Amino acid sequence: MRETDFVSGFARGLKVIEAFGETRQRLSIAEASKLTALDRAAVRRSLLTLAELGYADYDGKFFTLTPKILRLGHAYLAATPLPALLQPHLDLLSEKAGQSASASVLDGTEIVYVARASQRRVMSINLTPGSRLPAYCASMGRVLLAALPESEARAILARSELKKNTVNTRTDPEELITEFRRVRAEGYAIIDQELEIGLCSIAVPIDNDRGETVAAINIGAPAALVPAAEMKERYLPLLKETQTALRPLLRR
Repeated sequence: MRETDFVSGFARGLKVIEAFGETRQRLSIAEASKLTALDRAAVRRSLLTLAELGYADYDGKFFTLTPKILRLGHAYLAATPLPALLQPHLDLLSEKAGQSASASVLDGTEIVYVARASQRRVMSINLTPGSRLPAYCASMGRVLLAALPESEARAILARSELKKNTVNTRTDPEELITEFRRVRAEGYAIIDQELEIGLCSIAVPIDNDRGETVAAINIGAPAALVPAAEMKERYLPLLKETQTALRPLLRR
């Protein structure tokens, strides 16, 4: 891309929007500046523009995003058929398994939920379409990373904050690469309380009709009810069934 085609002000505005999150719902100019590593003047202009356009509220000190910001995410959901195609299959999968089922895509170092069928809440956070989780320690993330060339997976791990969420979380890059190889060979990933104590999950890739991985689906269950050792036997056949049903529907 030519330098003259890059709109730096627009890029800064998007970075400011991304500074908000579940634990950062109200931000001052100083806080947003620190989070984005942008100078205060640029952050101030971006936030005031968002407020003027109705995408944010401003009380004189703090900015909060308004529901209008959902239009930006809805544009993606409306423009791609993936969530609409996945949702009924996830609903059926969740009903058969008696557990929550989700679908996600890879975005940088994170996975983004694009569809979800919830039976019960198994994590302390409320997962909905648009929710994000670190890819390296999520079952769907490992499936998606395993589908990449190893050099790309390594580059993503290098950019990731590999922190221990629990005592079970794998953070060693070489150990994770070895796990990606196993996932690629066996076709599924199981997480045993690596994201959060009490949560196990199993995921498989969703390929299009050309065999390209475009998403991942998983089933999550409370570890107290379904230990990780039982996830494969209980849920892998159901996931494979859904995987097979979706493949001819996803045309490149």
